[in-house]
Amino acid sequence: MDRLLQLEVFSKTAELGSLSKAAEILRMSNAAASRHLSALEERLAVRLIERNTRRLWLTEAGQELLQRCSTLLNELAEAEDAVSDRALSPKGMLRVTSSLSFAMIYLAPMLPAFRALYPDLSVQIISANRYLDFIEAGIDVAIRTREHEPDSNIIVRRIGQMHRVLAAAPSYLEKHGRPEHPADLARHNMLIYNLANDPYSLRLSQGSTTQTVRIAPTLDSNDGQIICGAARAGLGILIQPLYIVQSDIAAGRLVPVLTGWELPLLTMNIAYQNRVRLPAKIRVFSDFLVSHIREHSEPGIWIDAAK
Repeated sequence: MDRLLQLEVFSKTAELGSLSKAAEILRMSNAAASRHLSALEERLAVRLIERNTRRLWLTEAGQELLQRCSTLLNELAEAEDAVSDRALSPKGMLRVTSSLSFAMIYLAPMLPAFRALYPDLSVQIISANRYLDFIEAGIDVAIRTREHEPDSNIIVRRIGQMHRVLAAAPSYLEKHGRPEHPADLARHNMLIYNLANDPYSLRLSQGSTTQTVRIAPTLDSNDGQIICGAARAGLGILIQPLYIVQSDIAAGRLVPVLTGWELPLLTMNIAYQNRVRLPAKIRVFSDFLVSHIREHSEPGIWIDAAK
C-alpha cells in the first residue's frame, strides 16, 4: 500500500507542479509527502523530480514513470467507481480538450450548471487545435472534428453536423465587392483555417452543381478566433463553422456571401478511450454536453445534433 501512496504523491506533484499542493490534496503534511517521494526515488534508484526554490520539473525517468503510473491510477479509480457511490456522484479531475472556439462558445458557458450537478468533479480544459495524445496528455475527453480515429482504442460519439459559411465584414465588401460565383473567390482576400482538410481548395454545391475553387491565403492560421478577428477588421473573407460566426452575423459585424452555395458539412464528435467500464465522470460530462448543445444552440447551426 505504501508503494501505491508513493505513486499517488509523485503523480499529484507532477500534475500540480507543487509538492505542497499535492500534500494538501492528499491530506498529508509536506514532510510526509516529501518522505513518500524520497522513498519512491530511493526504491527505484533514480531521480524523478528536480526542484529548486522557484519550481520543480520532471526528469526523463520521471516523465516515463508519470505516463505509466497515470494509467495505473486511472484504472484503479475506475475500479473504485464500479463499486462505490462515485458512480452516482463522480469525483476527481476531468481533463477535456477542444479548440479554443468550441471551449469559449460551448464548454465555458455550460460549466456552472454542470458543476452545480457534480460539485465534487473538477474540470480542466486544455485548449488545443491539434489532436493531443490521450495517454501522453492525460486526456479524458476530446472534442474533435474527425470522424474516425487511427487508434482503435478510441471511441467516437457523434455530437452532430453543422454548416460552414463564407462571410466578410461590411467594410471589406464595400471596398472589394461581393463574390457572385465561387470562381470569384480566386480574386478575393481569403482568411483560411490551415488545419482544415485541404484548406486551399473549396468545394461548393448548388443543387446538382458542384464547383471546386483553389484559393490562396491572405492570412492563414490554426485558430478560428484569429481568423474571425481579422475578418471583423475587414481583412478578407473567412470560411468558418456557423457556430463560431453566428453572433457576428447576427450583430452585422460579418455578412454571409455566396449564400446560395453550400460547403461540405462539418462533423463534431466526442472521443474518449475505450474502457471495460466507462468512468462515470466521462459518461455524465458527455451526456451533459450533448444536452447543452441541443438546448442552447441557435436554430440552424446544427443539422443533426445528437439526441
